[in-house]
Amino acid sequence: MNPLLLLALAISFLATLFFTRKWIPVAKRVGLVGKDANKPSKPEVAEMGGVAVMAGILGGILFYISLNTFILNQVQFNLALFATLSTILIIAFVGIIDDLLGWKMGLSQLQKPLLTIPAALPMMVINAGHSSISLPIVGFVSLGILYPILFVPIGIIGASNGFNMLAGYNGLEAGMGLIIISAISSVAYFTGSAYVALVGAITAAALVAFLIFNWYPAKIFPGNTFTYMIGAIIACLAILANAEKLAIVAFIPYYIDFMLKARSRMKAEEFGKVQPDGSLLKPYEKYYGLPHVMIGAISKLKGKAYERDVVLTIFIIEIVCVIIGYSLYL
Repeated sequence: MNPLLLLALAISFLATLFFTRKWIPVAKRVGLVGKDANKPSKPEVAEMGGVAVMAGILGGILFYISLNTFILNQVQFNLALFATLSTILIIAFVGIIDDLLGWKMGLSQLQKPLLTIPAALPMMVINAGHSSISLPIVGFVSLGILYPILFVPIGIIGASNGFNMLAGYNGLEAGMGLIIISAISSVAYFTGSAYVALVGAITAAALVAFLIFNWYPAKIFPGNTFTYMIGAIIACLAILANAEKLAIVAFIPYYIDFMLKARSRMKAEEFGKVQPDGSLLKPYEKYYGLPHVMIGAISKLKGKAYERDVVLTIFIIEIVCVIIGYSLYL
């Protein structure tokens, strides 16, 4: 690998680190804060950290494009890279609107998927991905034009909105994104899509930098800007690397969370019921989210469940899912 490519990762990491550090006091000064609901004192924490992560990812990808153009002579990848950048910017714009409207008054459950439809257009118009898919028993099936006009938008809209659901705990969103993107990037590299793997590595570098500030106790929250964007990036990477099967399996925790939340007609909140010592109890009589299940299970095993326990347990579940998904490519 050309050592210059490592600079793209460094740019993404350092830019995210720099802008996150600068964004925290700015967000607090202008009132872009939210209460950390899983802490007894409910401290106010800076919001919209996704803006800083976006800056880091864009910086890294643009540097990579410049290398392709002027040094590596790999301009054939630039169209897919610019389409991915366009998707990132469009989806981040929707997330910014949702964040600015606020948690309680944000976009409705109908508006969110409708407004994320345009984010799929760049990947659709370049006919990204592979229209042939492998199905059990049947074997390879060619979807033809149905793939870009139907399955690509379903993937991007579904991933961006789905990734936005399992959230609300320090480090959860960034950590889950890091696990999934690292797995897809690995598959991309070993199946011959090194340029896709590099985009994933650039994104992973930004996530690591953000986790420095977002891990317990969080100094900044990611916001919908972050979750929509990372979900869309996961979909783009899976499409470009023909790793849809891995992405589908990796989203199993999100399917479970959605089904549990649907029982409350999407009205239940993910947060736990905070005790004076910082431990969490199940907030409802029934389970209305995957974190609630984890709180109940951990409480039975350890006596008390803390926020970090919930997050790390969900990470373990996600790692098991990506290992299962990864095995499909062996």
